[in-house]
Amino acid sequence: MPAITASMVAELRAKTDAPMMECKKALTEADGDAVKAEEILRVKLGTKASKAASRVTAEGIVSSFVDGTTGVVIELNCETDFVAKNVDFLAFGKTLAELVAKQNPADVAALSALEIGGQTVDKVRTDLVGKIGENLSIRRFKRYAGGGKVAVYLHDTRIGVLVEYEGDDTVAKDIAMHIAAMKPVSLSSDQVPAELIAAERSVAAAKAAEDAEKAKADGKPVQSDEIVAKRIEGSVQKYLKEVSLLNQAFVKNDKQTIEQVLKASNSTIKGFTLFVVGQGIEKKQDDFAAEVAAQVAAAKGQ
Repeated sequence: MPAITASMVAELRAKTDAPMMECKKALTEADGDAVKAEEILRVKLGTKASKAASRVTAEGIVSSFVDGTTGVVIELNCETDFVAKNVDFLAFGKTLAELVAKQNPADVAALSALEIGGQTVDKVRTDLVGKIGENLSIRRFKRYAGGGKVAVYLHDTRIGVLVEYEGDDTVAKDIAMHIAAMKPVSLSSDQVPAELIAAERSVAAAKAAEDAEKAKADGKPVQSDEIVAKRIEGSVQKYLKEVSLLNQAFVKNDKQTIEQVLKASNSTIKGFTLFVVGQGIEKKQDDFAAEVAAQVAAAKGQ
């Protein structure tokens, strides 16, 4: 078998974007035949991508793109925070954000079918899975266009905020930063999802029942149903103020609410989107010792 030189490995890597060690292994398996090695490598990378596809992606990035009155935020997920810093992964995110802004796909499936340089987005994603060795997924995106001005705020690529507004640009950017910090769930209290209100009401009712049981046990008077109902409603109203943007105290000046800040600057927030990487995704907790044992066993062919 001919010697596998560094130039042979470099040439194969340039063609496939595969890791150097994978290229060397493929050339060795192909007895130095570059064409055969490329075929072997593509099969291996495809297998690698398939195996990775079943793994949980709870890390990742939020990317953005703004052009005039069109703005996009998009969340891409991977398995580890190490890959979240990979330059190819970051570039993929920026490319997708721009693609969403310009092509306006209806959903992730439609985005995946669009083309980048003659290949579908999903094919580019799959190739990147093979190159990086981790499962990668496009989770969600939001696009605002034509309804007003747009402002974006990214915090370490892990939190992304897109705001659609009319009025003062500086105020809009400050409010985008506020949203990233305070994480409101809606613009106004009447827009808070019913299931969140029901959950808060349930918690308040459970707390009231617990207090009643404690009062009985201590031989103290138990509050009337009317007072308990008012307590529960008070807790719900407090929650609504805490999670609705317009009612929140401005993070840069807690003596003003966001609504007051907007009024003072003659500005209006028409809508906002907040993405936090991995929010709502259950992360797999691996047993490190078991993982090491499994790798040792695999190396021994067990």
